Amino acid sequence: MGTWISSQADQIAARAERDLEALVAISSPSGDAEGAEECVAVAGALAPASATVERRPCSTPGHADDLVLGLSGSGSGRLLLLGHLDTVIGHGQHRPLEHDGDRLVGSGTIDMKGGDVLALGLLRALADRTDDFAEIALLLVTDEEWRSAPFAHADAFAGWDACLCFEAGQRTPDGDEAVIVRRKAAATLRVRASGRAAHSGAAPERGRNALLALTAAAQTVAAASTPDGPDRLTAVPTIMRSGEAFNVVPGDGELFCDLRSLDAGAFDAVQAAVPAEIGGVTLDAEFIRRWPAMDSRAATAQLLMTAGEQLGRPIVAAGRGGASDASHFAPAIPLTIDGLGPRGGGAHARDEYVLTDSLRSRAEVALAIADSVLIDT
Repeated sequence: MGTWISSQADQIAARAERDLEALVAISSPSGDAEGAEECVAVAGALAPASATVERRPCSTPGHADDLVLGLSGSGSGRLLLLGHLDTVIGHGQHRPLEHDGDRLVGSGTIDMKGGDVLALGLLRALADRTDDFAEIALLLVTDEEWRSAPFAHADAFAGWDACLCFEAGQRTPDGDEAVIVRRKAAATLRVRASGRAAHSGAAPERGRNALLALTAAAQTVAAASTPDGPDRLTAVPTIMRSGEAFNVVPGDGELFCDLRSLDAGAFDAVQAAVPAEIGGVTLDAEFIRRWPAMDSRAATAQLLMTAGEQLGRPIVAAGRGGASDASHFAPAIPLTIDGLGPRGGGAHARDEYVLTDSLRSRAEVALAIADSVLIDT
């Protein structure tokens, strides 16, 4: 392993738990501006003193502005680091950081405040290498977990030399370090139902039951799922809301479905399968968010080989089904690599955790890849 990688990994690991504790202490579910602002303040405090601080409008209206921490140098390369500060767990279920054996347990640890800590550590490590780059930016968004509008930042960084995203890391079955260079496309399909309310005891026949129509629509969506097919399409109903009283035929409601596929075009067939009317209830199916697929295997192959040589152990290209903001940058930045965060599990659940020893090993991976990017540019 290179001397610079080893020494900087030591420094990142020495403070990673403390930095993670500070970020996880803040409950910051998507849409909570106060929590997001607290996270922004902590991230700014953890950044190198030479970093500029910029706020840019979030993609989703009503969210706190996103954060961009920047470094300027005299070289030629431009490197984007990427993360998000929002989490899924609500305030009532929020869990501050706790030690549990070899785990650091807490809300947002693996998705993705652990990754944010490593990205901030990498930014500090690069702050003294200004001869090796022209620009480095760390973009931390506040709406990744529940975005309801098109992504706002891809054009601003188009043409940069590389994008490194710090979603959760992983190992191969053989124990090698893996990074993510392929992701499925993702979409959220919303089905709105408009029926007719009626007294469920005195005159149920006068109603048009939105709940029943949405149930049928959910079954239609689920039937479209073909995870073993060529596109690996999954179509999963996840949320349904309908009805306000136990003695009233529900007149309206909505259904949300999560779609994933290697080909985003497969989503259109799922939408088209939802009928416009069921039992006198009008159904309107629309996409409220749609994320592109990512496939940077060819573009990153040589870089990963070089980084593995710098690291002293292999770095293997892998894929993952979950969505990530890296997918938005991959079309404009061919050298896009994701999965640079620590290893762990339980994302979006109360027992979410990071494996403590992975904070150092994954810092080494990120440092080796960043070093290889700077060498190549």
